[in-house]
Amino acid sequence: MEDSFRHKGLRKKLIELMRSKGIVDESVLSAMDKVPRHLFMDSSFINFSYSDQAFPIGSGQTISQPFTVAFQSSLLEIKPLDKVLEVGTGSGYQTAILLEMGAKVYTIERQRDLFQKAQSALHALGYKPHFFYGDGYEGIPSYKPYDKVLVTAAAPIIPEKLLSQLKIGGVLVIPVGSDSGQTMVKIVRESDSSFVRTEHGAFAFVPLLKGKAG
Repeated sequence: MEDSFRHKGLRKKLIELMRSKGIVDESVLSAMDKVPRHLFMDSSFINFSYSDQAFPIGSGQTISQPFTVAFQSSLLEIKPLDKVLEVGTGSGYQTAILLEMGAKVYTIERQRDLFQKAQSALHALGYKPHFFYGDGYEGIPSYKPYDKVLVTAAAPIIPEKLLSQLKIGGVLVIPVGSDSGQTMVKIVRESDSSFVRTEHGAFAFVPLLKGKAG
């Protein structure tokens, strides 16, 4: 499937929509302008690729709406060469945004079908994150510490193992709450035992599940 002039034009309109909704991080907007979201979606939803909506991607998961991707990415305050742990690869779209922002991405997915589909989509576009199949609650301890940790599914609590893999000065962004809704939480690690938490509005995500789905 191609990335046509029409698709690029639709992305320009999406970027203007993101600006109108308060996204000001130019590195986020530039990345979203470059990444072809339609290539991460099921063909039945292709015509809606650049609307600000979430869509099913299989295995009970969704590709987040663009505003949510932009908002989480902005909260992370990505700098070039940041080492980022992404919990929940999903479609791979958020992964591509982080890579376009210059991050080194370590991404983990528990659903084998999504893990394989995301690998295929990202590699076809020339993106090369470090892929892992496993339980996101565990993180990827062998590559810690991380400058940033991004969780793309809702957790009832903040997993201690993810906090422990964050470097001092690092940032964790995670939606926290129940199935009925979550609050976007940003945590900055100030020392080995000190964390500063701020809350950034209400969102709706699919739940972060434990273990491998097979």
